[in-house]
Amino acid sequence: MAEKTQSRIDIQEHGMDRDGTQRTSDRRLFMQLQVFGECGDREAVVGELERRSVEGVLYQDVNNPRGIGVLTMEEDPKFFATAAAELFHSEPFRPLTLKEELTMFGRTYSTGYEPNLEDWLLEKPRRTVLNSAWRWALWYPLRRTGAFSALPPEEQKTILREHGMIGRSYAEEDLAHDIRLACHGIDPHDNEFVIGLVGKDLYPLSHLVQTMRKTKQTSQYIQSMGPFFVGYAVWQSPSP
Repeated sequence: MAEKTQSRIDIQEHGMDRDGTQRTSDRRLFMQLQVFGECGDREAVVGELERRSVEGVLYQDVNNPRGIGVLTMEEDPKFFATAAAELFHSEPFRPLTLKEELTMFGRTYSTGYEPNLEDWLLEKPRRTVLNSAWRWALWYPLRRTGAFSALPPEEQKTILREHGMIGRSYAEEDLAHDIRLACHGIDPHDNEFVIGLVGKDLYPLSHLVQTMRKTKQTSQYIQSMGPFFVGYAVWQSPSP
């Protein structure tokens, strides 16, 4: 009798070197944005972040003069249930009001064509959010419609390619740089992705969002987008 073979579900990230060599990785970076109101002592928050050697960013909430956003990142998601939770229970955060509707949590992912896979998954997002020249940030979640998932793979690729080409053109001119995170099943509102746009000026980030509205993906296949968090980095941990 022939032995039964057991199937193995592939949960690795996939990339491809420029020479066509396939790469895989089981590493990815989780990132979380927590937003608070009623912050009367921003320096105390900075001191606590530095005391705990937190890797991340402290944003001033542009739409709330007493608001802040704290971006943290770690490979092990247990960090957010332990060290990050302890941070947000510490003294500087106790008087603050958590804005749960602006909480965003996601993980880096690959599309299968990234030439330097682990840099894409782990280091590039860090370099992007910790770059001291790029202090402006827009963060928002989004969810595609079910109709997009039902499209043939080649049609999906064409739609995504249009989106990607616009994003790359803004990055090449140092106008906007993106962080793309997947949040399937880990977002309380059933969003699928978290997007971060960062740059040296705010207007190009807004302009990129406006330009993306005209793409086929956004105009036809986005079910929901936002809420948006607009922040200016007043503290960043040392860049790797």
